[in-house]
Amino acid sequence: MSGPEHRLLFHGGAFAAVTRAGDVTGARGTQPDGFFLGDTRHLSRWQLTVDGAVPTLLVAEQDAAVLVPPTGRDEPPPHTVFREQRVEGGALVDVLRVTCNRAEPEKLWLALTVDADFADQFELRADHRVYGKPHAVRTREVLPAGVEFRYRRGGWQAGTTVTAEPPPDAVEETGSGARRLVWHLKLEPHETMELTLRAAAWPGAGPGPAAGAGAGAAGTEGAAGTEETAGTERTRAAETAVGAAPPPAEAAPWPGLARAAEQGLADLDGLLIPAAGPGGEEVRVPAAGVPWYLALVGRHALVTSLFALRHRPALARATLLALAATQAGEADGEPGKIVHEVRHGELAHFGQVPYGRYYGAVDTTPLFLVLLGALTEHTGDDKPARRLEPQARAAVEWMFRDGGLGDSGYLRHRTDDAGPGTAPANQSWRDSPGALCTADGTRITGALAPAAPQGYAYAALVHTARLATTAWADQRLADRLTAAAADLRARFLTDFWLSAQDFPALALDGAGRPADALASDAGHLLWSGLLDTDRAGRVGRRLLEPDFFSGWGVRTVAAGQGAYHPMAYHRGSVWPHDNAILALGLARYGLHEEARTVARALTDLAARTAGRLPEATAGYPRATQPTPVPFPHACSPQSWAAATPLALLSALTTAENPTGGSPS
Repeated sequence: MSGPEHRLLFHGGAFAAVTRAGDVTGARGTQPDGFFLGDTRHLSRWQLTVDGAVPTLLVAEQDAAVLVPPTGRDEPPPHTVFREQRVEGGALVDVLRVTCNRAEPEKLWLALTVDADFADQFELRADHRVYGKPHAVRTREVLPAGVEFRYRRGGWQAGTTVTAEPPPDAVEETGSGARRLVWHLKLEPHETMELTLRAAAWPGAGPGPAAGAGAGAAGTEGAAGTEETAGTERTRAAETAVGAAPPPAEAAPWPGLARAAEQGLADLDGLLIPAAGPGGEEVRVPAAGVPWYLALVGRHALVTSLFALRHRPALARATLLALAATQAGEADGEPGKIVHEVRHGELAHFGQVPYGRYYGAVDTTPLFLVLLGALTEHTGDDKPARRLEPQARAAVEWMFRDGGLGDSGYLRHRTDDAGPGTAPANQSWRDSPGALCTADGTRITGALAPAAPQGYAYAALVHTARLATTAWADQRLADRLTAAAADLRARFLTDFWLSAQDFPALALDGAGRPADALASDAGHLLWSGLLDTDRAGRVGRRLLEPDFFSGWGVRTVAAGQGAYHPMAYHRGSVWPHDNAILALGLARYGLHEEARTVARALTDLAARTAGRLPEATAGYPRATQPTPVPFPHACSPQSWAAATPLALLSALTTAENPTGGSPS
């Protein structure tokens, strides 16, 4: 999200979106502004003034700024404020070093205006929805070293405690609900005085340790992360991980890919959030992305863990445990289904948004089984598979019973037309309205069978059949799943194949008619192994034709179709994770030059975006637009984009099926 107006600091489930000078204004826009924990804004104002004026910004770095009072050309600034900020232990820490620049003493008045509105993230989105909050109460209490803000509504409460060292000389009311912390400083000639301010959030009610993301009990103190910080947790994980691959610098064929992989690993560390396993144990899982999705999102966590398996197998273990703990039971209506999204904010707590535990995804359940199988095969350790056998069996039964595999032969879902702010329109990775469509852009309706989840289902059946044989000693189940996988492949190649285009359909509509849009989901079919060798070769080469391949990667929808729009979220943009899946699929079928072409394009894209791959970029051709055009509402960093360079390393360094990247 960082851009010309904002900087982003994040760690352990908390993040701060501040101006380049380090302030929080509370302004509403396309991106949130403030300090957030557990989907709640714990700071809505954090504004520094010196002698009643807003300082002038001289230097803005990722976690630091240099500020001076506004002066004229012939009047050198009497003092300088060096500001360093970080997020750690569920708190925003702001360190101010005020330096006197003169040879005589100086007196100045420094003030910080602070407020906490405890807005839910969903209130700050651009859909202009209004949520009622009956009987909500906000309070403010002056403390010896600062001020505390509290919020309560029924059984949900949250608070922010602002403290300073040295304590402020006064805490003033402002007339708006905000409070102003004031220091009267006297500096000797060229003296530097340091103030450390800390805004510690304590989150609202929510299930398990995820509700207290980064609140200090999880050992995050002192391991603060920013967009550029690798941190100590990554080092510890690398030293202790079973089956970890060599460092990226040793494995990457190009320095740019090594740099992107290192940046991705650093970002993944910053995106780790606490969650609970089936036994209540705390685990740390990759959140989907900052700023809007610093939460457990099943699809993102699973794909990210698959991409990172060779380098961070601990992520896979944690993700599987967290998703097993939130698996749907009888009371949820579809027992065995793996959750799509888990939120802990006020609106989720009261059911005003459906995301407390939201199960609207058709692909998370097969991906759960794929990850469990891939982890077992990569590490040679079947203890996770044996521990999670009940959850895995329940997931298999969901695919056949409620998922549609038993009745219709495919995983299916219905579109959600409830409107913005409620739930995704579709339940596969292409979840935006109209993303599942025909070549002319017509939206398909009914009980839809998207192509990509059928590939995941095939891989899940193959993986689980192996687990049934090797870990569970259940040959009957293994035979059943092996037969089901073969039937699914044969059925898919008949029902989804577009003979005229020699390409798979994007989906089947509710009447079983194929949607003839040519789309990148075909790469997911290569990744899963669903296609036979001959068709896979033709599809892989077709995806590298100019209407698909922009030069920065493969477009989600091929240009030249009515459905194509270069800046549409799922109908023309280029997604790095989507291309990583394709690269793994190409390598799986021996199309190594094609895989290298995709990896080289993404490496070039990373080099143009400061080493960090974006969630998505526009589909304009590189030949005519040599600078990648960012997608306007993308998350950055985002977990599966961060893990994409790791998947590319798997695709490039493994001659055959990459154990840690391909799902079967």
